[in-house]
Amino acid sequence: MPVLISSPAERLRGLLAHPGILLMAGCHDAISAKQIELMGFASTFMSGFAVSAVRLGMPDTGLISYAEMVEQGRTICQAVSIPVFGDGDTGFGNAINVRRTVQGYAQAGFACIMLEDQVSPKRCGHTQGKAVVSRDEALTRIQAAVDARDAGADILIMARTDSLATHGLADAIERCRLFREIGADISFLEAPESVGEMHRYCQEVDGPKMANLIEHGKTPLLPLHELETMGYKIAVYPLTLLSVYIRAMREALASLKLGQKPKGMLDFEELKAAVGFPDYYAEEVRYKFDPS
Repeated sequence: MPVLISSPAERLRGLLAHPGILLMAGCHDAISAKQIELMGFASTFMSGFAVSAVRLGMPDTGLISYAEMVEQGRTICQAVSIPVFGDGDTGFGNAINVRRTVQGYAQAGFACIMLEDQVSPKRCGHTQGKAVVSRDEALTRIQAAVDARDAGADILIMARTDSLATHGLADAIERCRLFREIGADISFLEAPESVGEMHRYCQEVDGPKMANLIEHGKTPLLPLHELETMGYKIAVYPLTLLSVYIRAMREALASLKLGQKPKGMLDFEELKAAVGFPDYYAEEVRYKFDPS
């Protein structure tokens, strides 16, 4: 009998059904995703902030396109076997665009797509100047995403609201409740600024919920056991790797300018292993042609 291989979405559903909180580190490219898998994480999150930074060298303010995001996501999903969450921003247009975005992310290999209710161009949820669309328009976006999923796109829908910053906690909670009623698999209330706000969200919204933990951001960085007890199912550190990546580059370049060897470098054998040379050599031997 043929072996049935579960899809990324099916594997993610299994993780969400398993007891305990799901801890994720954010990735920005294939090599960062591979390190996350190598270190034993069960899933990862492709951050729009991080992808915009490494691909464009620009801020997360709606400058990156659907095509650039889905292409980056495809290389990430192909590089790892763990389920990948993908930042789908606002869906890159109206409800029809949202459906196409969901379908494209599913085809790229994502297990879940995050969609938000900001106006376009959007911006990072922990920065200033955010604005959100009306509740009706936000619900229309999520309905379009759910319709795409139910029509065959094998992907989970995470519905995010940024309305806490503009309309208050009650409105943000109500949006999350309505997202769940429509059929969103996961809700995400962005940037609560107190433990009390986090508690109330978890108490009043059913289903899996995600905590977005940005170092020096707006949301309290609580221990995992507290988040789980509170009612969160997912905890993501979306920018940790990007932050240490930039710092490490700066420190290495400063050393080079002084004629010094940078600290903390991998040796060449470790570097080759990290990018996959041993696996490549093994495959090369397997397919090597012997004319004799």
